[in-house]
Amino acid sequence: MGKKGVPCEAAGGQGTAGVARSRPRENEWRLRKAGAGAEAGRLVRGQPQEALGLPIGMGSNDSLAGNSKGEEVLGTKETQGEEEEEETTSPISSSNPFPSPSPTPEDTISYILGRLSGLDAGLHQLHIRLHTLDTRVVQLTQGLRQLRDATSDTHDSVQALKEAQVRAEQEHGRLEGCLKGMRLGHKCFLLSRDFETQEAAQARCKARGGNLAQPADRQQMDALGRYLRASLAPYNWPVWLGVNDRRSEGLYLFENGQRVSFFAWHRAPSPEPGAHPSAASHPLSLDQPNGGVLENCVAQASDDGSWWDHDCERRLYFVCEYPF
Repeated sequence: MGKKGVPCEAAGGQGTAGVARSRPRENEWRLRKAGAGAEAGRLVRGQPQEALGLPIGMGSNDSLAGNSKGEEVLGTKETQGEEEEEETTSPISSSNPFPSPSPTPEDTISYILGRLSGLDAGLHQLHIRLHTLDTRVVQLTQGLRQLRDATSDTHDSVQALKEAQVRAEQEHGRLEGCLKGMRLGHKCFLLSRDFETQEAAQARCKARGGNLAQPADRQQMDALGRYLRASLAPYNWPVWLGVNDRRSEGLYLFENGQRVSFFAWHRAPSPEPGAHPSAASHPLSLDQPNGGVLENCVAQASDDGSWWDHDCERRLYFVCEYPF
């Protein structure tokens, strides 16, 4: 044949092989069919005992009982066979058909090295973050230092402004005292019509660049008396001076700490002619000072310019003096 016959031969060979493989299966099926037919023939011919494998010669009743017993025996055998199959198959099914191999020392070492490598990578990342945090802390520290320096400079500036304000207020007070008050030599006196204690009056005079009035001689005393009388007439008001004996009873000092050498204390009027003066002064005598330790500050009367001692906590007018 030509070229077209070659596939046909191959196909014929494959068909022959298939037929050869199918023949044993057909023979086995024919044998099973013949055996089943023989058993069926025995049952039909009245030989059920032989067909079922039972003893021959038993009666009909015995055959029926035998049949039932045979069925029970067959059922029992089948049940036992199934249990045996389950017992034989259960260990196989329960056990792993592909057991995992046990780890070797090399596998353990590789696992440990992998874990250590992961930890090392984590530590490296942590070091990077710590370095970043340290850099931020350094930057914040520098910022805080700069802010502290700026705050210190601001504090110094504010302090300088406060000092300049104090100097300005003092200068303003001195100018106001000499412009509105009375100028006498190198001093200027200015009356304040605010009621203050002796200590508060001194603080206000000092804040304005002066002190409570400190007449040092008769000339200043007379000039201050005329100024107060003209300012407060026709009334008589006591006015705080910068004189006190707080440190020691009877030791009168000016506010600047100098000792007072000139006094103008008020004296009671002379007794009428023919009256007999008492040997001891009366506790309510008008002679000043008469307050003892209870009255340690000095005020000047505005009508006659005399000095009176008073309780330092009394609230009176006050007169300040400023340098000119």
